[in-house]
Amino acid sequence: MEKEEQFRAASQNHVLVFPYPVQGHINPMLQLSKRLASKGLRVTLVATSSIAKAMKASHASSVHIETIFDGFEEGEKASDPNAFDETFKATVPKSLVELIEKHAGSPYPVKCLIYDSVTPWLFDVARRSGIYGASFFTQSCAVTGLYYHKIQGALRVPLEESVVSLPSYPELESNDLPSYVNGAGSYQAIYDMAFSQFSNVDEVDWLLWNTFNELEDEVVNWMKSKWPIMPIGPTIPSMFLDRRLEDDKDYGLSLFKPNSDACMKWLDSKEARSVVYVSFGSQAALEEDQMAEVAWGLRRSNSNFLWVVRESEAKKLPANFAEEITEEKGVVVTWSPQLEVLAHKSVGCFMTHCGWNSTLEALSLGVPMVAMPQWTDQPTNAKFVTDVWRVGVRVKVDQNGIVTQEEIEKCIREVMEGETGKEMRMNSEKWKELARIAVDEGGSSDKNIEEFVSKLVCNSINGTKVQ
Repeated sequence: MEKEEQFRAASQNHVLVFPYPVQGHINPMLQLSKRLASKGLRVTLVATSSIAKAMKASHASSVHIETIFDGFEEGEKASDPNAFDETFKATVPKSLVELIEKHAGSPYPVKCLIYDSVTPWLFDVARRSGIYGASFFTQSCAVTGLYYHKIQGALRVPLEESVVSLPSYPELESNDLPSYVNGAGSYQAIYDMAFSQFSNVDEVDWLLWNTFNELEDEVVNWMKSKWPIMPIGPTIPSMFLDRRLEDDKDYGLSLFKPNSDACMKWLDSKEARSVVYVSFGSQAALEEDQMAEVAWGLRRSNSNFLWVVRESEAKKLPANFAEEITEEKGVVVTWSPQLEVLAHKSVGCFMTHCGWNSTLEALSLGVPMVAMPQWTDQPTNAKFVTDVWRVGVRVKVDQNGIVTQEEIEKCIREVMEGETGKEMRMNSEKWKELARIAVDEGGSSDKNIEEFVSKLVCNSINGTKVQ
């Protein structure tokens, strides 16, 4: 089928994309939506009522947005993640079925539901509605593979040996494993989500992953021997990678308001690779004593720094920190346009919690990292950053579980000044190019997206029924 003909055929196929309503899950699924729309599919991104206003503000002209009720009104919050998930799970299936039925009589009935892998129960909604179901994994293959090994009993905690050896993985120590392999703690809902992702994986029509073949080649190949997985990442706006999607300059959505002008103006005044950019993401919360160590570690490093401290975290900063630091040397902002910051010539290092989105962004933009993982998937991502991709250094915690200011200073200096820092920069440039190639025309991820669209279109043309 010629490209133009395939594009016309694809335009008759309507796909719903439904992310779990948190920033780190919405962004990659919004980016996937843009890529699918660029192949001709009619794509509707499903917003939920609790965050609808922020999502409606997202500008992606090729992607439609529709809202369903998730049990909460705009801005309303549950008392904790467990309460939110319970209400969400009880409310969303009915709301989603109503949306699918609404389109059933239109010229563009829904053919496929792409849902977040942490909501595997939505596959049942797809099947009951007579449409295809595709699960989208927002974390790395390595991390979700470890959850699978835990389920299968190959990963026992506490560890029987000091080092874990698993097929296609580097040797792992206990502090390299996702936090939830040690149990749920007080986050039962998130724990259940992490381990439910494989609950119906053998039935799902497509398994899409926010990674790319070359980045996790050994783990990807091991997974492909078990399931027909399709890596389609990194899901970074096209302007920062292949530049094929003209309007795709940013995610177009932020549940936080970035201090864009202030950040970029300040960065413009700095020399190339002279700035340490510090951000621990949208959810991680440091204790007050750890915030103080980060603050004084940044000062000791003698590097310029741009530090994102969310409004809810600002009260944890040392009382005299603002007096100790001149604006010329460092600035603290409540949120930043992270992609633009990482792409800026003055940024030489990213001190990060190693959330998967942040890790992929740094890799895609060629920025070496100081890894300071907190929980969930972050320790495993940090292991790969340092020992597999060799694009960063990982901080060490002391006997009290604190990363000291001396350790922070040492790690920053190693990346910014040391000989190993030069090697990290070279490796970062290599991964940046490989990420671009993966999503560019004919790249591994681009081919997988093409294959997904082609199979969906062929099934529709041939009248293949959903089983």
